Amino acid sequence: MFSMTLTDIQSILNDFSITEKPGSFSELQRYDYEKNGENSKEVRLIIKVDFEDRSPVVIRFKNEKNVTEDIVEKQCRFAENLFENGISTPHNYRSDGHFAIPYHLNGYDVIVTAEDFCEGEVKAVDEKTAYMTGELLAKMHNISERENLHLNMRTLFDPLGRNDLFDISVFAENRERLRKTAPALYDETEKIKDSYMEKIAVFGNEPRYAVQGDISDCNLYITESGQLGVFDFNNSGDNVLFYDAAMQAVFEATLMDYKEVSSPERERNILSAFLTGYESQRPFTVEQRNTFPYLYAILTAFEAGKMCYNEGNLESLIKENRNDDIRECLKRMRDCLLDLKKPEILFG
Repeated sequence: MFSMTLTDIQSILNDFSITEKPGSFSELQRYDYEKNGENSKEVRLIIKVDFEDRSPVVIRFKNEKNVTEDIVEKQCRFAENLFENGISTPHNYRSDGHFAIPYHLNGYDVIVTAEDFCEGEVKAVDEKTAYMTGELLAKMHNISERENLHLNMRTLFDPLGRNDLFDISVFAENRERLRKTAPALYDETEKIKDSYMEKIAVFGNEPRYAVQGDISDCNLYITESGQLGVFDFNNSGDNVLFYDAAMQAVFEATLMDYKEVSSPERERNILSAFLTGYESQRPFTVEQRNTFPYLYAILTAFEAGKMCYNEGNLESLIKENRNDDIRECLKRMRDCLLDLKKPEILFG
């Protein structure tokens, strides 16, 4: 298992021109990949370093598939671009002019970055936080577009490609199996899905700009002045800005920790607050507003948890040959698609 000592940390800090002596450190996040094989050298470790005479520093160690020094460097530079344009993000430290530095430490090759630790992490979302998050995202989008910022890699929430919010693949790849179980229901659902995706795809050829890519509660903090700041650019990449705004809005409304108990009203209120905050800085066009309900319906019907992860997900129902439950699942998907919300309801 990848491990650190204070001596290791002191050496790294010196490389980043941080000369104060560290007093202690603690782990904020760890992903070990030994489960992929006992000889795996993949790791992601984030530690907080405390000092007696200066504010804490966060050091990130990474060795993950398809993550290169160049990618991490670009993500850090994007964060620094936002910082220089007035967005509250942690200050990133440089070593010989670079943010991302390769190390061989305790038998592991890792990419290392260092940044200031930010107090005030957001733990739960309410309407006020959602409004501020939408406002913050719009400001970041405006900067990316104005400064023509690009990272030349995809992000998590592209509805036409890779995304972590909805998954049509289980539905599509098991077409014959599902049609055999409920032919009319499957065909109806597929037809509606295809028509909605066609409407969503109208923005697919728009320019893509750099986005943070994961503006969730655990990546947000409240500054001393009461403003909202953002950290963790691990998932940043390029996206159509409307797609990023729409997907992040639904992410905020459905998959965060919340101050209020779960209810349909809470989801709508959080979503509306986020979109209203976004529009205060970057208004949606009429076409975007009219298209959003179709994307929202797709996200609701094919939400990734329902397809692959949650108890009773469609993938597991197929494997277990639970035909009655498969029919009920398809019916719920169809009904979600038909329950098309009007823009004025979603936007408030």
